[in-house]
Amino acid sequence: MDYLERAKRVISIEIEEVRKVAARLDENFVRAVDLIRSALAKKGKVVLLGVGKSGHIAEKIAATLTSTGTTAVVLNSMNALHGDLGIVSDGDVILAFSNSGETEELKNLLSALLRFDIQLIAVTGGLKSSLAQASAAVLDVTISQEACPLNLAPTSSTTAMLVLGDALAMVLLEASGFSAADFAKFHPGGRLGRSLLLKAKDIMRTREQIAIVSPTTSVMEAIRQMTHKRCGCAIVEEVSGELAGIFTHGDFVRHFPESPDIGKQSVQELMTVGPVTISGEKLAAEVLHVLHTCRIDDLVVVGPHNHPVGLIDSQDLTRLKIL
Repeated sequence: MDYLERAKRVISIEIEEVRKVAARLDENFVRAVDLIRSALAKKGKVVLLGVGKSGHIAEKIAATLTSTGTTAVVLNSMNALHGDLGIVSDGDVILAFSNSGETEELKNLLSALLRFDIQLIAVTGGLKSSLAQASAAVLDVTISQEACPLNLAPTSSTTAMLVLGDALAMVLLEASGFSAADFAKFHPGGRLGRSLLLKAKDIMRTREQIAIVSPTTSVMEAIRQMTHKRCGCAIVEEVSGELAGIFTHGDFVRHFPESPDIGKQSVQELMTVGPVTISGEKLAAEVLHVLHTCRIDDLVVVGPHNHPVGLIDSQDLTRLKIL
């Protein structure tokens, strides 16, 4: 058996089915977005449910919605008729995932849900099913085949639901004006959240923690200060306080073979003039972008009049769990 060929076949089938879902998008999707936005505007929420594998997809989409500004909860379809219906309120939108739309547990639940003043959105391949007929909007996830070689295990069908659910969540995100700052507010503990909440001034080494020398300082003295401060570079500062350049261990190593007396030279002879800098008010996410784009390890943080106020060492970002 060619394992790689079989794996590629599965992926190709699912990609093709997702393409078909995208091609079939219509006014029902627009209607679904409008229903959800209307409910949220009236302090309602989105209640997601599904049975079996569809239930797992519902849980994932609920998590995505919640983290991107759309209030959402999951209704356990197995426990719904035994008290869990208490999470449903008048004015909510029910987003129900079911490939066939005729799952027995779901059909039993429908009659109970329709007693509430709710709007029902179906994500289903059963366009004439009980679920579809009871819904105000039907999102079509019909597939031609599962990626399972037996055409039995939910594969293409659940992928289609997942992709359509993600599309719904992202459209809602854009429609609501959800920003990167909002995202960070909901993800403060993660790396992405920290990079969107913290600023360069929050993660930099301060002047007291870094080596700062004048242009005429000898290389030997600069190295001594760098070693004392445990820095990979020294900021070179003019008498006026403006940034003159940056001298790094790399500069020392590159010039050493050609200059046996390098220790006696002044740093201005070997430093990088006009190094890359960033404002202390820039977000840590922008710091990451600059470090990656410019392929540097040390970034000088400057204040007004190009006066250096600190330094960001890429090694510190790992310790701070930003990189």
